[in-house]
Amino acid sequence: MVEDKIILGIDPGTSVMGYGIIHIKGKKIEMLNFGVIHLSKLPSHPDKLKRIFDRVDGLIREYLPDEMAIEAPFFGKNVQSMLKLGRAQGVAIAASLKNNVPFEEYTPKRVKQAITGNGNSSKEQVAAMLQTLLNFEDMPKYLDATDGLGVAVCHHFSKGIGEHNKSGGNSWESFLRNNPDRKK
Repeated sequence: MVEDKIILGIDPGTSVMGYGIIHIKGKKIEMLNFGVIHLSKLPSHPDKLKRIFDRVDGLIREYLPDEMAIEAPFFGKNVQSMLKLGRAQGVAIAASLKNNVPFEEYTPKRVKQAITGNGNSSKEQVAAMLQTLLNFEDMPKYLDATDGLGVAVCHHFSKGIGEHNKSGGNSWESFLRNNPDRKK
């Protein structure tokens, strides 16, 4: 049977959120759309979260993806920024769950590795490789758009096996199994 599915990729952000939508048909990958959701001019964090939910919900309703892939927040030094980014990611995931679209997470390093072969690639290197792979002419102003596209392509290359589906996983169950002395 020939594979035929649409994947929505999300690069969560609280100022700019990137997205990319690809169609897989057999061995061919076609870009359907990519872009950004601007959030910086909204007055409050709850307003940004509502916009994220509404726009991701709208993308799902318009493109009817079979699956969604989202970049996992990375662990930075600023805890408040990470919390806000996690909320943005959670709201995008909630939109996928509302629409019964399964999702998977990928670390930034894994996305870069899947696209360029180097987990430490720059945004520009990822964008250039995607431009070659998906054959689009104009580079977007915000590379968050190509980052969203990269997450979708990574999901395809990974055959849908992201952070949630790894054997051993990052779940509490696997943590407790690997650290029995931490149980009370």
